[in-house]
Amino acid sequence: MALIVQKYGGSSVGSIDKIKKIAEKVKGYRDQGDQVVVVVSAMGGETDRLTELAGDLSGKPVPREMDVLLSTGEQVTIALLAMALQHIDCDARSFTGWQVPIVSDEYHSKARIEEIKEANLRAALDAGQVAVVAGFQGITSDGSISTLGRGGSDTTAVALAAALGTDECQIYTDVDGVYTTDPRVVPNARRLEKITFEEMLEMASLGSKVLQIRAVEFAGKYGVPLRVLSTFEEGPGTLITLEEYVEEPIISGIAFTKDESQLTVLGVPDRPGIAYAVLGPIGEANIEVDMILQNVSGDSSSDYTLTDFTFTVHKRDYEAAKEMLEKVAPEIGAREVAGTPNVCKVSLVGVGMRSHANVAARMFKVLADENVNIRMISTTEIKISIVVENKYLELAVRALHDEFDLDEEPKKVESELTPTDEQ
Repeated sequence: MALIVQKYGGSSVGSIDKIKKIAEKVKGYRDQGDQVVVVVSAMGGETDRLTELAGDLSGKPVPREMDVLLSTGEQVTIALLAMALQHIDCDARSFTGWQVPIVSDEYHSKARIEEIKEANLRAALDAGQVAVVAGFQGITSDGSISTLGRGGSDTTAVALAAALGTDECQIYTDVDGVYTTDPRVVPNARRLEKITFEEMLEMASLGSKVLQIRAVEFAGKYGVPLRVLSTFEEGPGTLITLEEYVEEPIISGIAFTKDESQLTVLGVPDRPGIAYAVLGPIGEANIEVDMILQNVSGDSSSDYTLTDFTFTVHKRDYEAAKEMLEKVAPEIGAREVAGTPNVCKVSLVGVGMRSHANVAARMFKVLADENVNIRMISTTEIKISIVVENKYLELAVRALHDEFDLDEEPKKVESELTPTDEQ
């Protein structure tokens, strides 16, 4: 008998028929003797509908009241799924976030989980019930309803799995696993049987939308095995876990994001504090900066060598960031501000990079052969990211996918790590 947490997103619970199918799936696990906790999102489109209602009343709703409103979407789903399970003779009980309770901090709309008191869930499981829990929500220490922000239901599921010590946390979605890259761009992209937490975290942060970053971080921190599965098709999915094998391929996947913009402050005096002078106002405006590049321009002033300072932001923040920089430039003695509003980021991800040289050279050669110009480069131990013009995105991804043979099944070799080393 296993203890399993399953999570179903908005597309999986978007209609009564879909909820009935989920109930049948859950009952199958229960009938084979497993204890099951099910975490659900609001029905597809419901959160947007509620947000629109709030917007019709107020241009800037109070965050506490928005949390009260948005949490009702998941409350509808847990009641319907519990009813569907009971209708097919599978005992079930629904739990809102505050009935568990899931205790969070007081940052409404983006709360973080501080504690899960699992006694109520364990009592339901011990009584033979399926526990159906509302994702995305919790309760603050003063009794207010809170919501966990984007990806909150994934985070709820992983946090419950950690608190309960489950065998596996299964994330059901509209895809059947994690792929080497987006199959819509590369039709022969391959579903990965397994990927490490570290690789999945990089993939999620670099544009892969299968899992939310916070959920992967939480799972990695507490060692919760995650499995991404399709709600609508049977299959093994992709297991996200600790590194257990050394695989022959160097690269596990290619992530990309299209909505990037590039900004450059030219002719900046290269003196202490200049990076803060450029990026301080950007950070204060809550604009997230991604890749950063600083290089000596070759010019010099009477006192300092001059440098060019380049970074990327999300496309939606481009105009606001550029306007700020144009105000800052004269104050810091910069020559001018230049920008490109439409660029994209393409990233190779793989733990195999640690033990293989020449990855960057292979990457740059294949892009050169395809006449793709690279505007920026950033690297870590297991990632190489580049910025290119949007028109090169699909060409770059396909060429790199072919270069690193990502459509081929890897040959696995048992890791030399002992169990003690892995811990």
